[in-house]
Amino acid sequence: MKRERLDFLADNPLYTKRFSFYVGRRCRNETVKDVARDLHLDWHAVKELDKQYMRAQLARVGTPAPKVIGIDEISVGRKPVTFRIVVSDLIRRRPIWFGGQDRTEVSMAEFYDWLGPKKSAGIRLAVMDMWKPFYTVTTDKAPQAAILYDKFHVIRHLNDALDKVRRTEYARLTGNNRRFIKGQKYTLLSHRENLSMNGRRSLKILLAANKRLNTAYLLKESFGQLWDYQSEVWARKFFEHWRASLKWQRLKPFEKFAEMIDRHWDGIASYCKPENKVALGFVEGFNNKIRVIQRRSYGLRDEEYLRLKVMTCMLPIL
Repeated sequence: MKRERLDFLADNPLYTKRFSFYVGRRCRNETVKDVARDLHLDWHAVKELDKQYMRAQLARVGTPAPKVIGIDEISVGRKPVTFRIVVSDLIRRRPIWFGGQDRTEVSMAEFYDWLGPKKSAGIRLAVMDMWKPFYTVTTDKAPQAAILYDKFHVIRHLNDALDKVRRTEYARLTGNNRRFIKGQKYTLLSHRENLSMNGRRSLKILLAANKRLNTAYLLKESFGQLWDYQSEVWARKFFEHWRASLKWQRLKPFEKFAEMIDRHWDGIASYCKPENKVALGFVEGFNNKIRVIQRRSYGLRDEEYLRLKVMTCMLPIL
């Protein structure tokens, strides 16, 4: 008895490689259950064929050598909630690493160990949120890389400060005075140009009825100007002027936010340099794509399958 390997067969010899690629292409937009029902196949067979397709995608793109990376984490599981780190190549706009057991320094170091010291030395910019383990490991493993804090994570902290002011005002007021604030959380957090006519009308009434919320909203809207500056000196002057405007306003959440920005200023001011003008929205949009994958599958218990889905979601179709 001899066993011969035929190139046109898939890893499962009951199917050809061409058929496995067809199954994999369908699984990019459909659930495994739907594909299995339509093709009259076993669920596990479809899943294994999809894995073969995704491994072939990864083999075709080769080993990455990124120059600009984006670092973020995603939650997997519910009880208890655990995290995995996702690293993306922001120039080629695709994920290059998915792993770790949490979001600690040990897990972050696994990425640089996988990438190797030579390729780690080629990273010139690392985009991340203000999570200390990411910063600590990156400055240790890739000291030549500039650190840039993601604009969307910074704005999220600012929105949290505004929402705390809203909740404080709601608790302070009584009776009919509360009716202007109740149910207006997302009206306050949204940009005015993104609101409907009813939303703009509600926002106008709310800001006219509550002076402190009006001040907090104007401060939130004006802070976005920070990322428009081409000079770090002028960006710092704007921030100091913005922080000075908090005086006598009794907005404690905004004061704490300003202190946080001051502590992390170097990573925010890096965006003023022309060579650091990268697409910061990719990391946040990619996270949304991962959540769609998880919802479509009602949660993936097979972590290797989730890793392959994440790593190949931005790759071209075979």
